[in-house]
Amino acid sequence: MRLKKTLAVLGIGVALGYTIKSQLEQMPIRPEQALKHAKEQFKKQGAVSGSWIYMKTEDMDLHGLTYKVYRGGITRTINDHNIQYEFYVDANTGSIISTEQTSNVL
Repeated sequence: MRLKKTLAVLGIGVALGYTIKSQLEQMPIRPEQALKHAKEQFKKQGAVSGSWIYMKTEDMDLHGLTYKVYRGGITRTINDHNIQYEFYVDANTGSIISTEQTSNVL
């Protein structure tokens, strides 16, 4: 009898843990994490001198698909020139899905 109760409680615990894990995986990453990942990727091509990110997600349509994204920007200094980029990061996976050079500040 005691074994049945223990197994029942254990089963409920496993089911509850699985449910919580599934829900957490569907939540968007934090904007700070998205910015950190973007900076790491841009640093592979050179120094980053500034960055920003909007704290709220927005919807972005790209190639017929709709993504929940964070929008941010990076400034890189190349040959004493500041070059600014805008990027979009998938809020669920953290992957950069689009980048665009927005200005070349001398």
